[in-house]
Amino acid sequence: MEIEEIKEIIREQLPRIMQSDEEVARFILRLSSQYYAGKLETEDRFDRILKELERDREEQSRRWDEQVKKWEENERRWEENAKRWEENDRRWEENFKRWEENDRKWEENAKRWEENDRLWKENFKRWEENDRKWEEQNKKWWENQKNIERLYEEIKVLNRKHDQSIGALGARWGLQTEASFRNALAGILQDTFKVKVLHITEFDDQGEVFGRPDQVEFDLIIKNGLLIICEIKSSMSKPDMYAFERKTRFYEKHHQCKADRKIVISPMVDNKAKNLAAELGIEVYSYAEDVERI
Repeated sequence: MEIEEIKEIIREQLPRIMQSDEEVARFILRLSSQYYAGKLETEDRFDRILKELERDREEQSRRWDEQVKKWEENERRWEENAKRWEENDRRWEENFKRWEENDRKWEENAKRWEENDRLWKENFKRWEENDRKWEEQNKKWWENQKNIERLYEEIKVLNRKHDQSIGALGARWGLQTEASFRNALAGILQDTFKVKVLHITEFDDQGEVFGRPDQVEFDLIIKNGLLIICEIKSSMSKPDMYAFERKTRFYEKHHQCKADRKIVISPMVDNKAKNLAAELGIEVYSYAEDVERI
């Protein structure tokens, strides 16, 4: 029997079978419930949909009432603004009359201004000549001021260098302490180059610098990531230069860094110490002002 013939038999016999056989009817209902809702469920859905439609209608009605109130309020404001515009139009007419009067007065004043312009042009030529003469005099005055300031700065530098030399002699002969001399030169460095000179002390427990455990003093300049190790003393001998080199290596080793520059500032440096400094890559300056730009 073909599939189509079976389908045709089912269509013809199924309604009668469902009426006469309750078990078959329940079986068909169970199958169809997977795809179609029952009567109660369908009626419940219709009730929910009707309630939702009722709520939507009430919400729409409420919004409409609110919109009507807004339109009425806007209409009231428009009427008030219309009255204001009428008042503004009246004021504009009054102001327009005043402007016409002011235009007439401006025309009269314009004629006076033309006469004044003519007089100003004549005076302006005289002022230009006076300005030219004044600029010549002013230029000479500023040139003299620059020369005076340059001489003044040179005198200040010479005075500071003399003070450093005298301070070095004082420190060497015990008239002042080495620390006072160092502090004075550190202050000049800070004022001249706008840097901070740090004086630190560390303990060398292995005797790497002086051959036995002792304190080691450093003068450091740190600026924009640049590390400069300084030695500021009233006088420097060849052994002092060796000691400074050992102090530099000690600091680099214990701080895991490399000094960008090594500088000695001393008014009294032995010639042998200068030659050694050149070999060790140490910059030597007699005065703080002579240090190359930091």
